[in-house]
Amino acid sequence: MIGHHPDNQVPELKDYNLYASDPVLRRSVQRGGAAWREPELLRQGAEYGSEPVLRAAEDANLYPPELRTHSATGQRIDFVKFHPAWHTVMAIARRNGNANLPYTDTRPTAWTAYGASMFMHSQIESGSGCPTTMTKACIPVIALNAPLYAELAPKLMSLEHDPRDIPLAQKTSITVGMGMTEKQGGSDVRTNTTRAVPVGSGPWGEEFLLTGHKWFFSAPMCDGHLVLAKTDEHGSSCFFVPRWRPDGSKNPIHIQRLKSKVGNRSNSSSEVEFKEAWGVLVGAEGRGIRTIIEMANYTRLDCALSSAGYIRQGLAQALHYTRNRFVFGRYLVDQPAMTTLLADMALEAEAATVLAMDLAAHFGSTTPQDVAWRRLMTPAAKFWNCKRAVGFCGEAMEVFGGNGYVEDGAIGRLFREAPVNSIWEGSGNVMCLDVLRAIAHAPDDAHGVLDLLQDIASQEPELLRQVHLLRSALMLPPEALEAQARRFTQRLALTAQACLMLQQASPLASGAFIASRFDPDWGPVSGITAGTAQAAELVRAATEG
Repeated sequence: MIGHHPDNQVPELKDYNLYASDPVLRRSVQRGGAAWREPELLRQGAEYGSEPVLRAAEDANLYPPELRTHSATGQRIDFVKFHPAWHTVMAIARRNGNANLPYTDTRPTAWTAYGASMFMHSQIESGSGCPTTMTKACIPVIALNAPLYAELAPKLMSLEHDPRDIPLAQKTSITVGMGMTEKQGGSDVRTNTTRAVPVGSGPWGEEFLLTGHKWFFSAPMCDGHLVLAKTDEHGSSCFFVPRWRPDGSKNPIHIQRLKSKVGNRSNSSSEVEFKEAWGVLVGAEGRGIRTIIEMANYTRLDCALSSAGYIRQGLAQALHYTRNRFVFGRYLVDQPAMTTLLADMALEAEAATVLAMDLAAHFGSTTPQDVAWRRLMTPAAKFWNCKRAVGFCGEAMEVFGGNGYVEDGAIGRLFREAPVNSIWEGSGNVMCLDVLRAIAHAPDDAHGVLDLLQDIASQEPELLRQVHLLRSALMLPPEALEAQARRFTQRLALTAQACLMLQQASPLASGAFIASRFDPDWGPVSGITAGTAQAAELVRAATEG
């Protein structure tokens, strides 16, 4: 019997080591002082690239969560049912330290080690990153309530995933989400209407009953959420609202529906109503926005890391495809137009990685210079990496041609995942305005960051010009600078990336990055102007170092 043989079709990229095959990530780990973590990162890299984990990631997204508001006997349960594959990827994220490593290991370099794990996990399954990163980010916020933290700390620090929907006291580990935005205000949380009424004090502090709604309630099956609500006396405050009350009864947090999202389908996002839901105050009453913004700073780091991961995975998929696809008499990777495109993509991936991993390393330091860098570059890196990931994943899909525009491979899911990071924890405009707020709050710190960039760029005339343009912009009136917020933030991010490339990349890569990214013709159509031999070397170095 004559059958069809799929000649010249590229096999799936599987059973490879994400860490061992990524020289840029390995160098970032070394530079960040986390070489002590390398054996574990090599283990994780092999795990993430293994076929069983790839199948679990695929299934978690193929079979999305289902909402069940009531039991068979009519009781309100507000339960979200997940496919077993979801719990598999959640367990991997937890075991690999993505929910708590910088707090279970007190070494400052643990932030670099953490960044590498988050970077790899996001390449394989992104939805599980949402509740995992929120859990990690909530730790310093919950610590503001000492008795609450004493109770929850062992469960937050656990490396096990406990999927059971039971009261906190019975759990071995917990996840924590956020409830900030409401339908009438979105990012303008000052317009929130959810109210909190005091009902006395308990073992975890001041207790309140919350009534209102949340338009985006991330991961409703988390064991608790940090929620913004207003008190009559002091205004917006932050509360820890558990899924189950301390007495073992279900807290009246009613899930109205799950969001039907473009991507991030494995993760449940919801709209909820609070019907006098029980919660305890975290932080000072009336300081809720400032309190929860601390959590957002950590999740914004993770947006920069995971978007860099999307970019890296898009490059890995494109390299694998072009190295195995034979067209017009040679492998696709060797076609000159494709070679220069892949070289440009390799530069983009390297710059995104060093920007995110360097930022993670700064989270492990409390020196004034590092704090200044973190304050300014967190929103800038979040803006730029997330923005670039969207276009980059589309470019990676185009490398595959029609084979990329199907749901039977990783590239389609990667493309659908990319936009969420640009929106979650603040859209592009919000990030750019936060950069300007950081400058207004501490102008000396902003100039200190520019001083550092200027020192690194001292032998590069084009980079010095970019630093000068950044300084000149700081002299503009506030309204004029706000109108240029996006352009300013783009220039800041690109200049920082170029300086980091000077410090960490090869002379070929850093030179090509500077020459292309500050070329006025670069942008709408990716591709570098270096010769074919130089482009081929950049492509080779993307996996071989």
